[in-house]
Amino acid sequence: MFPAWDESLFKLINEWHSDSRDTFMIFLSDKYVWIPLYAVLIWKIYKNNQKAIKAALLYIVFSILWADQISSSVLKPWIKRLRPSHVEAFQSWIHTPNGAGGLYGFCSSHAANAFAVAMCFYLLTQNKRISIPLFIWAALVSFSRIYLGVHYPIDVLTGAIVGLSGAFFLKKLVYDKLTRNS
Repeated sequence: MFPAWDESLFKLINEWHSDSRDTFMIFLSDKYVWIPLYAVLIWKIYKNNQKAIKAALLYIVFSILWADQISSSVLKPWIKRLRPSHVEAFQSWIHTPNGAGGLYGFCSSHAANAFAVAMCFYLLTQNKRISIPLFIWAALVSFSRIYLGVHYPIDVLTGAIVGLSGAFFLKKLVYDKLTRNS
C-alpha cells in the first residue's frame, strides 16, 4: 500500500541521531512547548483585527480540532498503519529517544496540527514575514516525528495536507461566515 521509498527515507532520517539532535527533536515534538507560541499568535491576531478576535479564535480552535480528529479518530483507526516504532523488523536498529508512541501512526497529528496553525495564521494575517517561519516550524515539527521514530514521511506529509486543507476550508465556513454577518 505504501511505497518503498517511504520506509527507506524513514530509516535514513531516523539513523541520523545524536544526543544534541535528540534533545532538539524532543523539544520540537513537545506539544506544551507550543503554548507560548499559540499565545503570541493570538495576540498578533488580536492586534491585527480586534473586532474579529472571537471569530478568529473559533476558526483556530475548529481548525485544530479538525486536524486532530481527522488524523487521530478517522485516519489512524481506519488505515491502521503501525508506527515504525512498533514494526518488529525495525527493533534491532530503530532509534526512539522519546518513546514509541501509540500503535498506529497514519497520519501524524503533530504535522496536521502544526500546519493547521500555520495556515490559520497566514490566512488571518497575510503576514509573510511571520507566516514563513511558522511554516518552517511546522515542517521541523513534522521532521522531528520521523527523526524520533514514530512516523514515516508519508504520515507527516498526509498530516500536513489534512491540516492545511482543513484550515483553508474552515476559513470560509467559520471565519468568513462569522465576520460577514457581524
